[in-house]
Order: sequence, then C-alpha cells, then structure tokens
Amino acid sequence: MENHSFIIRPATEKDSDYAETITLEMEESAKARGTGIAKRSPEYIKTKMKEGKAVIATTKKGEWAGFCYIEAWGHGKFVANSGLIVAPQFRKFGLASQIKSEIFKLSHTKFPESKIFGLTTGAAVMKINSGLGYIPVSYSDLTDDEEFWKGCNSCVNVEILKSKARQNCLCTAMLYDPSKKAKVQDVALREDFKKNIKLFERWTRLKKYVMLNIKKTKDKTFGLF
Repeated sequence: MENHSFIIRPATEKDSDYAETITLEMEESAKARGTGIAKRSPEYIKTKMKEGKAVIATTKKGEWAGFCYIEAWGHGKFVANSGLIVAPQFRKFGLASQIKSEIFKLSHTKFPESKIFGLTTGAAVMKINSGLGYIPVSYSDLTDDEEFWKGCNSCVNVEILKSKARQNCLCTAMLYDPSKKAKVQDVALREDFKKNIKLFERWTRLKKYVMLNIKKTKDKTFGLF
C-alpha cells in the first residue's frame, strides 16, 4: 500500500474552494452506502470553515483528502461532529480516525462542557467513536433542538424516523458526556467493540434489516405496493 502523509488541521475561510468537492463526495458516499444523510450545501460548509468549526485534511501537495465539522445544538449543551468524509483515493489509510480525533479535540476546545454526540450508520465510524469514549444511547438522550432534527428531513430514511416518533431509525446514536465517568459496564462494552469491528458491522446489518422490514410491512398494510 502506498504511503501518504496528510496535513490535518482546523479549516479556515481560505479552504472554501474545497467546499463543493466536499458536499458532492458526501452525497455520493451516502448513495453508495444506500443510506441517507442530511444534505449540506457548499455555502453551509464554507460557513463552518469561516467560523473555525471544521477540520480538513490535505496532502502536502494541497489535494483535499478529508473533512468533518462541528454543529452546536440546544444553546451549546450538545455538540455534534458531523459530515465525516474521506476522499475515495485516501481511504484505508486510517485517515478517518485521525480526522475524528482532531475534530473531537477541537470540539472540546470550543465547547468544553458540551455533550458530544453522533448519529451514524457506519460501523467504522462507530468503532472510532467508541475509541474516543462515546457509548451507544437512545435517541431520547440526544438534543431535543428542533433545528437539529429538521436536518433529517433531507435523509432518504426520514419516514422511518417519523414512524418511530423520532425515537429510532437506521442510524445509531452515540454520546460522549464529559461530566460523567463511564460506568464499568460501558467501559467493558467499549473495549469489546474496539477489539472487533465485526460487532459494529453485525449491529448495523441487523438494525437495517429490522427497520427496513418494518417499513415494508407498514407500506404493504396501507397498500403502497
């Protein structure tokens, strides 16, 4: 495997030229996985860069390699590290983990008392989150900020979320609470997941199977097929 050296740093307004490439790759990646994400415009990504609420990865030659940004909800009580994306040619180099670590540090710097959470369908992201101290939680443990949940309206799975009264969906919720020490059982769970990513993969496959089959059953009941 070819060796690559990356520069991972807080994004600035000078990185705005990468915004369109980043949003297009986010969309293509979601399509390839067969799942949905809340769509973001290049303008939105540029704003995050300007505010210093994003991390970008580039090669030494200046080629874009990866990105992630911060969103604050509930008057800053909750923070989400969103939109993690790595350019296809730079995957399998451990770059996603490095970007996640940097955005996690940046979140602590800007919002030291905030709970950090994420919603994801990706087993690899779940494993990375677990290594940073996140634990799986129910949707009710997340922010109740309506603006956050409005972002799910552009997701292809939004009807599943609505049918579950916003208490469950294909995404898995994970949370890091800086004010609480992890319980013994949480630490054990996290260590088990860190050792074997297949546990995450099994969980995501099972959840997708259950959720999509429930939706199909309901659609048939209402004569949509």
